[in-house]
Amino acid sequence: MTISYNWLKDYLEINLDPEALSKLLTDCGLEVEGLQHWQSVKGGMEGIVIGEVKTCEKHPDADRLSVTTVDVGTGDLLPIVCGAPNVAVGQKVVVATVGTTLYSGDESFVIKKAKLRGQPSEGMICAEDEIGLGTSHEGIMVLDPNAKVGTPAAEYFEITEDYIFEIGLTPNRTDAMSHIGVARDIKAVLENIDFQSGNKQNRELHLPEVDDFKPDNTNLDIPVVIENPEACPRYLGVTLSGLEVKESPDWLKNRLNAIGLRPINNIVDITNYVLHETGQPLHAFDADEITGNKVVVKKMAEGTTFTTLDEIERKLTANDLMICNTEEGMCIGGVFGGIKSGVTEKTKNIFLESAYFDPVHVRKTSKHHDLQTDASFRFERGVDPEMTMYALKRAAMMMKEIAGGTISSEIKDEGKKPFEKVRLDLTWKNISRLIGKELGKETIENILKSLEFEIHDVNENGLTVSVPLYRVDVTREADVIEEILRVYGYNNIEIPSHQNSSVAPITKPEPEKIRRITFDFLSNNGFNEIMNNSLTKGIYYENSDDFDTEASVQILNPLSRDLNVMRQSLLFGGLESIIYNQNRKNADLKFFEFGTVYLKNKGVSKEQSVTKKYTEVYRLALFSTGRNLKESWNTEDKSTDFFDLKAILTNLLKKLGLSISAFDLKPTTKKYFTQGLEAAFKGKSIFEIGQVADQVLEQFEIKLDVYYADVNWDEFFKLLDPEKTGFSELPKFPEVRRDLALLIDQSVNFSTIEKLAFDTEQRILKNVNLFDVYEGKNIEPGKKSYAVSFILQDKEKTLTDKVIDKVMNRIMKVFQEELKATIR
Repeated sequence: MTISYNWLKDYLEINLDPEALSKLLTDCGLEVEGLQHWQSVKGGMEGIVIGEVKTCEKHPDADRLSVTTVDVGTGDLLPIVCGAPNVAVGQKVVVATVGTTLYSGDESFVIKKAKLRGQPSEGMICAEDEIGLGTSHEGIMVLDPNAKVGTPAAEYFEITEDYIFEIGLTPNRTDAMSHIGVARDIKAVLENIDFQSGNKQNRELHLPEVDDFKPDNTNLDIPVVIENPEACPRYLGVTLSGLEVKESPDWLKNRLNAIGLRPINNIVDITNYVLHETGQPLHAFDADEITGNKVVVKKMAEGTTFTTLDEIERKLTANDLMICNTEEGMCIGGVFGGIKSGVTEKTKNIFLESAYFDPVHVRKTSKHHDLQTDASFRFERGVDPEMTMYALKRAAMMMKEIAGGTISSEIKDEGKKPFEKVRLDLTWKNISRLIGKELGKETIENILKSLEFEIHDVNENGLTVSVPLYRVDVTREADVIEEILRVYGYNNIEIPSHQNSSVAPITKPEPEKIRRITFDFLSNNGFNEIMNNSLTKGIYYENSDDFDTEASVQILNPLSRDLNVMRQSLLFGGLESIIYNQNRKNADLKFFEFGTVYLKNKGVSKEQSVTKKYTEVYRLALFSTGRNLKESWNTEDKSTDFFDLKAILTNLLKKLGLSISAFDLKPTTKKYFTQGLEAAFKGKSIFEIGQVADQVLEQFEIKLDVYYADVNWDEFFKLLDPEKTGFSELPKFPEVRRDLALLIDQSVNFSTIEKLAFDTEQRILKNVNLFDVYEGKNIEPGKKSYAVSFILQDKEKTLTDKVIDKVMNRIMKVFQEELKATIR
């Protein structure tokens, strides 16, 4: 939300500079995320002055240049070479002196002393486009002869300066989505500061007067009918005729430009101005396009087509509220106008709308049609129903003043639903308990009054208040106490000297400690942590055979179609992070992510509890793509592969006291892997690792191979032994290595060989390693050759050849019997 400093001062006397006001706003809950110095002309015309051309002669060496001398009020004449065809003696002109910076779009250049074709030039006589006042470059600007020489151009052209606050509003603070709303908060805080210093005088908000509003005639009467009052509790309208649609005056354009809005024409600009002044969205219809001279607020049939202002034809739902004439829809109520209803240069008569729409209806319509506008942003959060009349009168009076014409009807005020204020009871005890300090009853009452809360029934136990209608977010006692606290000032609450806490038993192993060990291990091995949104695209799971679309947890009112389900896997979020980085020339990536995935359980009735309807699983994902090591003159240019990621996962298991040999390994069946392994323990899947399939990568336009590991952290954590000691004595006796070359079937994998070896010899066999694989020439079809090493060691004595040979013979016999292996 952008707020203008000058605009705020129209409503409230503010003696604070922008920096101090920025701090005050942040302290009261309106966090200022940025403060920008704004000028109506970039650079503020600093260094540009009004001058008079004293002499003008043709350049001796250039037909299109003129050599001039210009008086800029310093006492000395400046020699300036000018290329404009219209420069002449006696003209009052705009001069950029030496050292001035001129801007052209995003580019700039500095005026310097120079020689042009041998003639000195100490400045520049400017055209309007060169100083940001227009687009013409046909010649220099020639000013009124009465312009005073030496006058700063910023003063002559009345350049406006302002400071713009970028406020990071929380979603509940719709009351602060306007300049009046922010001024109201500033007033409350300043009154509290005055009160604490002993000055109990109230400050006043100076709002523009609308009491003089009255129709000039009733020549253009357009009645209003509300057919769906549940979607539109109140609708107001008034007509104006004989208007001239044209460019807005400079002051209005400057106000809109300052807060980042592009001026369009005086009518549209006034509706935008009043929106940002009051927080009430308005809409101006071309009255001549209202068929039947009647406005009907209603819902239309499912599937009705309607073309919006962006020229897109949309199919309406039966829940969409429409503003219609007697034949067709003109506008999606509270969201977006129609192609025929907008104001154009030919418009002479308008129907001006100010309404209160039901937030739920607006939000559903906005999200369904993926239309986020300034109006829908406010309506779906709840606007002030009492502001509708004031905003309508304010805009109508401004239009009459700026665009001419007359107010041609009485205000049509339909619905007029009485809006009841929320009434809440507060206790002094709860106020002190939640704030952490005794503020005093008088201070509390003063703050509530400054926030426009009505106070009733003050007694020794507490008080009763009525919440202003513009505070739609205040519905509980705690909400009111929060209002008291933020106006009093969070920083004015002293930090307590002691803190009470209870000691809770810690289970072993500690989940956070294990996660930290994992984090450190992966970080030390070149991995970066990523955190993706738990909301994701449902289409990911619809396009995959590995996921059940019925298991997706749907979002009832998604922020967008890209965030319409809860994630079932960490895979797609990681791939989004990979392509995001690769598109920014960062291709060598190692990522890990801890995160929860969400599944909807089948066969669960609506009456059952949430815990039975849904399953949440905590998982760890690893991603690797690009080079294994950073590019360097002394490292091998090698791409990461399956075995690199498997080594990381194996070492992580070892770090946490587990061995990969403890798992049952088998080829994965998941189709999002080209190839990979699944590891299970006692029938439960613990992790999967493999190369992501090309068809999955194509969805993200990822061209490099990606390797992915998915760990079910909840099940994995159960395998960790909190009592396991991590220390073992260094061996006193040497290791012995024996190698075997095995000719085996293609279907046999190394994990089977490793398991059979350890099952055969458990006491002195320490390690089994595959160090070579050969297939091809001299190997019969369907076979492959494995070279496997075996490390043997006895903790109590040195191994003899007799013992070693006995163990190896037993292992070879098992391989021959179980695997039909040939020992080579």
